[in-house]
Amino acid sequence: MAKVLCVLYDDPIDGFPTSYARDDLPRIDHYPGGQSTPTPRDVDFTPGHLLGSVSGELGLRRFLEERGHTLVVTSDKDGANSVFDRELPDADVVISQPFWPAYLSPERIANARNLKLAITAGIGSDHVDLDAAIAADVTVAEVTYCNSISVAEHVVMMILSLVRNYLPAHRWASEGGWNIADCVARSYDVEGMQVGTVAAGRIGLAVLRRLKPFDVRLHYTDRHRLPRELEEELGLTFHPSAAEMVPECDVVTINAPLHPETEGLFDDTLIGSMKRGAYLVNTARAKICDRDAVDRALRSGQLAGYAGDVWYPQPAPADHPWRTMPHQGMTPHISGSSLSAQARYAAGTREILESWLDGTPIRDEYLIVDKGGLAGTGSHSYSTGSSTPAK
Repeated sequence: MAKVLCVLYDDPIDGFPTSYARDDLPRIDHYPGGQSTPTPRDVDFTPGHLLGSVSGELGLRRFLEERGHTLVVTSDKDGANSVFDRELPDADVVISQPFWPAYLSPERIANARNLKLAITAGIGSDHVDLDAAIAADVTVAEVTYCNSISVAEHVVMMILSLVRNYLPAHRWASEGGWNIADCVARSYDVEGMQVGTVAAGRIGLAVLRRLKPFDVRLHYTDRHRLPRELEEELGLTFHPSAAEMVPECDVVTINAPLHPETEGLFDDTLIGSMKRGAYLVNTARAKICDRDAVDRALRSGQLAGYAGDVWYPQPAPADHPWRTMPHQGMTPHISGSSLSAQARYAAGTREILESWLDGTPIRDEYLIVDKGGLAGTGSHSYSTGSSTPAK
């Protein structure tokens, strides 16, 4: 029998919900491009309910315990005496989310004597040291595409919020003011701007598609160039590198995975090459940007705004400079954890577990590492080599 160790974020501070704002979710059975949404044999949860916190348990307890397996769920993941570290040595499976990552460092993987499978309930497995997983023959899987559109919607919201100066204006209204001049002194139209994405995979391409109706000029850079027909359909300009693209753009959005080639990409030099007053949105991974370079650029005026929901480490400490730097629209890591997305990544996690427990192949698009090497989506999106070790 397997021991499954699941690390999830804490419940709401006022308790686990007993009712919800909406009664149902739109039915979605496939993603753009045709990939089907998760197809487990069954689920033990109500779509649209809170599944990603501790009490939600990703809807897995009944399924696992009825089959004789053990499920341990905790939010306590950091420090040598954390529940995660105490339960890890004999765990067969570890599940965590990018929003509250259980960092599987080489040391933790070495200490996890029974570990065979690490599942990301969501997208983005950089909290797992992939080289160490390869060396230990640990399979790494994630629920590819489950929240890509959720993140793309969040990116568009953040771009509009920054450019239109929405958050300060909302603050004036909430605090009883009517200070129109203060609200509009940093407000512009997105129309006509040059907008570029670093990476045009599932999320980046979805962002481009959603921005086209705003009558902006669209740019992208990616290690895999898009088909010419798609470039023509969306009016895209391709750039071989971020360094060649960002000087052209008024807005840059980062939609790339974190690996050695992208870590620290947006440093003082690259940000300094951007237009003065450009906007930068990062819902990918915090370490793609140099933390202090972003802070400096906002304070100097080189950047007009920065928004994102990714931090390092996660959760971010109270004194993290991105909490207090000017002209920012930071949130906790929530872009891919809407209740809509949770229904898909919980179902996908169960689908992966069903396959693994039954000894049948895990969907190729879910695989990141398998059989001692990068596999499936991992071979397309990641590269081996050491980035900064997982915390």
